[in-house]
Amino acid sequence: MSRIIFWLGLVFLVIFAVRSKIRAAQKRHQQQFRQPQQPPAQPQPAPTYKARAAAQAANDAEVMLQCAHCGVFYPASETVQANGRDYCSAGHAALPSA
Repeated sequence: MSRIIFWLGLVFLVIFAVRSKIRAAQKRHQQQFRQPQQPPAQPQPAPTYKARAAAQAANDAEVMLQCAHCGVFYPASETVQANGRDYCSAGHAALPSA
């Protein structure tokens, strides 16, 4: 008797799973061919602290240059130019180039 109940339960679960998959596929099919409706315009939420910080960092970013002598990257506002090359300090600009 317990075997019959087990097999009936198993058949019931398989039928239930197949029917739910068929219903989901039909629903996707109907939504796919339905005319898209424009949702009403909603006001944009205020940016979060992290979003504002990321935007501020992007605005504050500065171009980085590479020193012709040592290869270190430094902000472009601190460059020392000599002989058409960019250096990170006056000391490196004064050294003979290789």
